[in-house]
Amino acid sequence: MKNENALFSSRLKAITQQYEQLVGRKNEVVLPSNGVFERYKHPILTAAHAPVFWRYDLSPETNPFFMERFGINGTFNAGAIKWNGRYLLVVRVEGNDRKSFFAIAESPNGIDQFRFWDYPIVIPENDDQETNIYDMRLTAHEDGWIYGIFCAERKDPAAPSGDLSSAVAKAGIVRTKDFKSWERLADLQSKSQQRNVVLHPEFVEGKYALYTRPQDGFIDAGSGGGIGWALVDTMENAILKEEKIINFRHYHTIKEQKNGEGPHPIKTPKGWLHLAHGVRACAAGLRYVLYLYLTDLQKPDQLIAEPAGYLLAPEGEERVGDVSNVLFTNGWIADNDGTVYIYYSSSDTRMHVAVSSIDRLLDYCLHTAPDGYRSAKSVQTLVSLIDKNLSLMA
Repeated sequence: MKNENALFSSRLKAITQQYEQLVGRKNEVVLPSNGVFERYKHPILTAAHAPVFWRYDLSPETNPFFMERFGINGTFNAGAIKWNGRYLLVVRVEGNDRKSFFAIAESPNGIDQFRFWDYPIVIPENDDQETNIYDMRLTAHEDGWIYGIFCAERKDPAAPSGDLSSAVAKAGIVRTKDFKSWERLADLQSKSQQRNVVLHPEFVEGKYALYTRPQDGFIDAGSGGGIGWALVDTMENAILKEEKIINFRHYHTIKEQKNGEGPHPIKTPKGWLHLAHGVRACAAGLRYVLYLYLTDLQKPDQLIAEPAGYLLAPEGEERVGDVSNVLFTNGWIADNDGTVYIYYSSSDTRMHVAVSSIDRLLDYCLHTAPDGYRSAKSVQTLVSLIDKNLSLMA
C-alpha cells in the first residue's frame, strides 16, 4: 500500500503540474499574416485542458494507480460570448465513449488561459431517444435571453435492422440568463433535418429570425440549396413553416457539398458580417473551410458581398485529428474596440483562435473579388491585379 500511495502521489503531482503549465501558457501571435487576420501558435483548448478532477479519481483508496477514469477525446466546435468582461466558450467536449456534452471555458483575454468551469452544463432531455448533443451557437437576443441552439442527434427509427449508423438530426433549443441554469425548450419543428441553426440577435418584422441549413439526410444536403432564412413567431415552440436560401451552394467551389452558418452575424455600419463553413469533396474525403459574406443591414436576408474562396483553411497540425482536413466554427466575439476573435476548431479535435477586426473583415469582404465560377474568370481577376500592380511599380 505504501508503494501504491507513493505512485499515486507522484502521478497526481506530475499530472497536476503539467495541467497548470498548459492552462497558464501564454499564446503567441504568428507573423507575418495575410493582413486579414492573425493565427495564434497554440491551440486554446485541447483534451488535456480538461480538469484533472474530471479525468481522474483523486482518492488513493479507489484509484491507487492514479488511472484515468473518465477519458476526454476532444474539445471543439465552441459557441462564444463576452460575459461580464470575460471570454466564454461553450465547448463541445467529447468523451472517449464518443458522447458529447457542453462545458464552459473562460479566459481573461480571449487568446489563452482558458480554464473550464468545475461542472459541465446539465441540459435537460426532451426524450430518452436523444443520444448525442453538440455544436451550440450562442445568441444574446434583444428579448433579454441568451439562447443556445445545438444539434440533438437520435438513431434513425426508420433504419433497417442492423444499421447502427443512420441518424436523424433536430435543432435543440435552450436559454439562460446566467449560464448556470438552462431552460430546455421544444426542439425546432422542421420538414427537413437541421444540424446548423443560428438565431439572429434582433427581431425582424416582429419575429425571431433563424439561419437554417435544410438537409435531406443526416450527412448529405441533397436538395438543400445552402444557408436558409426563416422567421418564427416564438422560440418557445418554434415551427419552421417557410424558409428561403440566402447563401447558395455552387458547383466546383469551396461549398459545393454543403455550407452552414457559423455563429450569429456581427452587426456593422456596412451590413451584417457572416462567418460560415463550406464543404467540398476531394480525394482525401470532405474538406471543411471557413468563409465570409455580408448581408444588408435593414434586410439581413439579402446578400451584399461574398469574396471568392475561403477565409481560413486547415494548416499544419490543424489538418490532423479525428476527422482530418476540417475547420469548423460556431463562435466569434466582437469587442467594443472592433477587435474580432474568431474561434475555430480543427479536425474535430481542438480549439484555436484567430484575431482580426471589423474594419479589416469588411475591407476583405467588400474589396475581394467574388467567385466567377470558371477558371477563365479567375485568370481575368488575377491579370487585372497584376496589370494594376505592374503599372504602380513602373
